[in-house]
Amino acid sequence: MRYTIAGHQIDIGSALQTHTETEIEAVVTKYATQATDANVIYSKSGHEFACETTLHLSSGLRAQARGQAGEIYAAFDACSEKLDKQLRRYKRRLKDHHRSRSEPVELTGVSSYILAAEAQGDAEEPESLQPIIVAEMETKIPSLSVGEAVMQMELAGAPVLVFRNEGKDELNVVYRRDDGNIGWIDP
Repeated sequence: MRYTIAGHQIDIGSALQTHTETEIEAVVTKYATQATDANVIYSKSGHEFACETTLHLSSGLRAQARGQAGEIYAAFDACSEKLDKQLRRYKRRLKDHHRSRSEPVELTGVSSYILAAEAQGDAEEPESLQPIIVAEMETKIPSLSVGEAVMQMELAGAPVLVFRNEGKDELNVVYRRDDGNIGWIDP
């Protein structure tokens, strides 16, 4: 597994890097033996340390966790506990579905744009109705079943997920509704 451990405007010592790698390896081998890489970023905000971890699994799922505490090791431990809980739920759901994926998830590259928000205080009419593009990025759309898409959306804590439906090879969307249920758009 590849590790990327960095500090955002703080120095990360070798002892913390070793501790991070061994703890993540323990969590991953406990639940998911096929993780591809882990990104861990430490930062400090005021008097609190924060640890953000993103774990990419070979099944195409991405688990994310964030922990905060007064000490940097405690922030990682809080993050690790959340990651452990997410992987435990993921493993339980895979057992419940009685389905194992023999091949990694296929990913399709697409363009993603960030549009400028409309100014609330502007009383003037804009010159054009075209939105202003702030950033353009490359993103990946996974090929998943509907159940896997819902699972990935919940693991990532995202409000919406666009995916290619394996059964129909068409783009679909799952999203969290205001009433707490999950919505599915199938064109």
